[in-house]
Amino acid sequence: MIAVIQRAREAFVEIDGKVIGSIEKGLVILLGVFQEDVETDAEFLAGKIAGMRIFSDSQGKMNLSVKEIAGGALVISQFTLCGDWRKGRRPSFIHAAAPTEGKRLYEYFIDCLKKENLPVESGMFGAMMDVHLVNEGPVTFVLDSKEK
Repeated sequence: MIAVIQRAREAFVEIDGKVIGSIEKGLVILLGVFQEDVETDAEFLAGKIAGMRIFSDSQGKMNLSVKEIAGGALVISQFTLCGDWRKGRRPSFIHAAAPTEGKRLYEYFIDCLKKENLPVESGMFGAMMDVHLVNEGPVTFVLDSKEK
């Protein structure tokens, strides 16, 4: 499982011009689910993300977690993170989870974040979405559950 996390001042996701999820200060999480991913991948990433100290303290140092700043998380499914771009010019997505399993693990990841006491908003799995965010910093990290 792979997650691109971005520290955001504000963010929202819309489908056909209608906002379906929004947060103020917090994290935008783009989540890709691979064929071999299981529940422990979601649990690991949710715990790691909830506790990462990537928000500034009063001295301007990255020393606070999203929980400590009372921030939220906006989770967006993004199977293109599972794309293999190494051969040819068009990425292959054969390593991405099948839609049914991808959706199940995406929703499980959201539940894991909620168990970390984070307010969570989300996009819609498999939908064409417009994601708007103000990336604060910018601060962006890529986390891969296989690189524990």
